[in-house]
Amino acid sequence: MKTPTLTVSDILKRKHFEHVEVVAGHNGLNRTVKWVHVVEVAKIHHLLNGKELILSTGVGWKENKELFRSFVEQLINCDASGLCIEIGMHTPSVPQEVIDLANAHHFPIILFLKEVPFVEITQDIHTYLINQHYEIISGLESYSQQLNKKLLSMDHYSEILKLLHHYSGHQVVFKINGREVEIFPKYSKTFKEEQLIVDDNAASKKRVATQPIQFLGNEYAELSIVSIGKEISEFDLLILDRTATALAQHLLRDLYVDEKKRVEENEWLKSWLEGEHPIENVFSYLAEYGAEPNPKGGTVLVVRFKSSMKQCSNLDMIYFKMLCRTIFEQQGFSTFPVDFHSSIVFIMINNREMKTWKSRMKIGLNSLLESDYIQKKKLPQFVVGVGKFIENVSHMDKSYRTALETIKIQHHLGGRANSCFYEDLHIYRIISLIHKYNDLHEVVMEYLEPVLQYDEKYNGNLLETLKVYLACNGSKKETAQRLFVVRQTLYHRIQKLESLLGEDFMNPEKRLAIEFMIKAYEYLHSQSMENKYVQHDRLRRL
Repeated sequence: MKTPTLTVSDILKRKHFEHVEVVAGHNGLNRTVKWVHVVEVAKIHHLLNGKELILSTGVGWKENKELFRSFVEQLINCDASGLCIEIGMHTPSVPQEVIDLANAHHFPIILFLKEVPFVEITQDIHTYLINQHYEIISGLESYSQQLNKKLLSMDHYSEILKLLHHYSGHQVVFKINGREVEIFPKYSKTFKEEQLIVDDNAASKKRVATQPIQFLGNEYAELSIVSIGKEISEFDLLILDRTATALAQHLLRDLYVDEKKRVEENEWLKSWLEGEHPIENVFSYLAEYGAEPNPKGGTVLVVRFKSSMKQCSNLDMIYFKMLCRTIFEQQGFSTFPVDFHSSIVFIMINNREMKTWKSRMKIGLNSLLESDYIQKKKLPQFVVGVGKFIENVSHMDKSYRTALETIKIQHHLGGRANSCFYEDLHIYRIISLIHKYNDLHEVVMEYLEPVLQYDEKYNGNLLETLKVYLACNGSKKETAQRLFVVRQTLYHRIQKLESLLGEDFMNPEKRLAIEFMIKAYEYLHSQSMENKYVQHDRLRRL
């Protein structure tokens, strides 16, 4: 459909413009005209909205060159379309400095060489513009009806892109995050030349318009139209907005149907997490869902809810999984959610470089936690555990077990856990393993019991002193500074530690064992310590 527009050049062909002369701004005759005003005052900047053609006899400035120049400057700053002056008693001519100013800004100045009826000019052009707006509304209504029909019958969103191109006549560019750019109709030029159509230069000429497509507060895709030979019109922007809304509805529907289908396949995915599927079956499954044919490894992300999931509706949980899928696809992961009693497990297949997987995963987790959907507390509180990265995607059971171990360690450490990635937990992984197969408490007490008993009996601070002293590599000066005590007090405490642990407690092997036991002690007692801190804080507030 041809977009209706009216330019200064078009107006010069209408009635009452037979005897005119363009004295300045010839390069601006393609300016769009949205309205016509008759103005006879010198100060006008606060009265205009832009794109107006101004008619005047010049009585507001008469032969005052400074007022005339100021008047034209205001029109230029307000993005007026042009100035038409009736030459006569009030304005016999246009000063050269005003002509130079208009030429510099491509601002048309048109002289009526004979007397003309301004009222008939405004009536004629306003009638045309009103009819034009009616044509836009009618065209938009017709376009909306066709869009609705497409939504009910089409199989692929490409049909919507074709309809947008047909109505606007512009190049259509569509990009879903994590996928290649789609251009309709296809260019025969090189890819590099195709990219030039959306560069800053084109945008500055108002020949590119873009509309983001968002789901749940996150941008999922982007739709653009690119005009090669003319500016983007109001009608173009309106149909672009309607098209983006229709695409969002279609894509959201597809994602919802896709999620429902995945729920039915939950058992197959659980078997994958148990390592029961050979690599060939996994590749077939990935190919069926359009994932990368040669995945570059993957990991498992466990989301464990702290309270019952029964308070959440099925729609909430589906939206949560769709939100995760949208966010992590932008970071180069194909996501496959598996529902369990109190958690959702995401199998994350990596599609980009292996060395960047962790940084991209962190970005995705931050985006998830900061999203409006999570901030509005639509779901119960949850903790996240990211398992070991696995190169062979048929061995996701290994990553799954380490992700569960990460959740377990976080549960023991409470708010003291410094990472949700298994590979960052280091010493706590070893502590957890020992705790699983041995009486860790008994081993810890073998090393630390004298210090703990002393602190309990005398309300002392020896364990904290020992921890800081070891962290400072035996530097007495740094230890005293960090503990905010004088040297003499620290010397007394160190002597006490030597009497309780032995004078050799700083020997390398024994020191390593003691440091390990301090971490183990914190692992065992951090949950009770966290509860104690919370209880103390409540009492303090009361």
